[in-house]
Amino acid sequence: MLLKLRNLACGYQGQRVVQNLNLHLNAGDIGCLLGSSGCGKTTTLRAIAGFEPVHEGEIVLAGEVISKAGFTLAPEKRRIGMVFQDYALFPHLTVADNIAFGIRNHPRLTQVVEEMLELVNLKALGKRHPHELSGGQQQRVALARALAPEPQLLLLDEPFSNLDGELRRRLSHEVRDILKARGTSAILVTHDQEEAFAVSDHVGVFKEGRLEQWDTPYNLYHEPATPYVASFVGQGYFIRGQMIDAQSVQTELGVLRGNRAYPDVSGAPVDVLLRPDDIVYAPESALKAKVSSKTFQGAATLYRLQLPTGTQLEALFPSHADLRAGDEVGIRVAAEHLVLFPAVGSVPVHQDLAV
Repeated sequence: MLLKLRNLACGYQGQRVVQNLNLHLNAGDIGCLLGSSGCGKTTTLRAIAGFEPVHEGEIVLAGEVISKAGFTLAPEKRRIGMVFQDYALFPHLTVADNIAFGIRNHPRLTQVVEEMLELVNLKALGKRHPHELSGGQQQRVALARALAPEPQLLLLDEPFSNLDGELRRRLSHEVRDILKARGTSAILVTHDQEEAFAVSDHVGVFKEGRLEQWDTPYNLYHEPATPYVASFVGQGYFIRGQMIDAQSVQTELGVLRGNRAYPDVSGAPVDVLLRPDDIVYAPESALKAKVSSKTFQGAATLYRLQLPTGTQLEALFPSHADLRAGDEVGIRVAAEHLVLFPAVGSVPVHQDLAV
């Protein structure tokens, strides 16, 4: 295990922004801190870097405590690299000199710079200055400069936020490939789910200074630990239901049966998460919904639907199902894996319901 945060509380100007934070990162893995603005993800990153003090708990890197209450190891002694949101390149230096800046006393300086230029696919641009590069190229220079000293851990603060959508997607995949090729451990901060899932092995979802869940992207989507994570990650709507038994729930869409048991909520009112891919286009179905709006996505179209009760749903239908707002459409539920939570404020009724 490379990095461990234990019962961490941190902030700035005496204010605690992050509370009771626990997570770990294995060597060679890429982690991501994901959340909306002001949730504490950047404060956590700055505490790992040594830029913010720790009020409680500790930060351990490669078995060494680098931060705890009353002690902060200087950032330059942490062997941690940093890629900033605005790249922070030196405008008067060439690309090669920017990369060389942190390793000027390296015995193989020229060779290392050449290796870094090749790694980030900028071998022919070493003599250019930052203003002569595109945004994506500048980001690659910043990445190469941070990797040149061979840090134990690389931190990236919203590294793609200044780039347009298509370039963000392409560069996020490139950065992951570069980090994996080097075996470099990293933590990324972003508010963009697509970016987080494209780059990371583990993602931490933050809410108001607390970590809701630290898990793989797959588990965050399919096994959300809290209703907040379920609604924050991916798309979908909750509908109210009543548990019939440990695997079945009665809803306005009929009885839904999952492939796992929920013994602790048997007989209780629950909220069931239905994602767009759980709602299937079924023209002959007796279950109907009205189309509110749609977004064409190429091979599929995302429809926003309304049930007769007013409940909202989203569904992905094949693009050949060309429906219009106001149309009635037959649907069925294909959600073998149910994600559900006890309804807020509810009390189990423990009664048998007819199927």
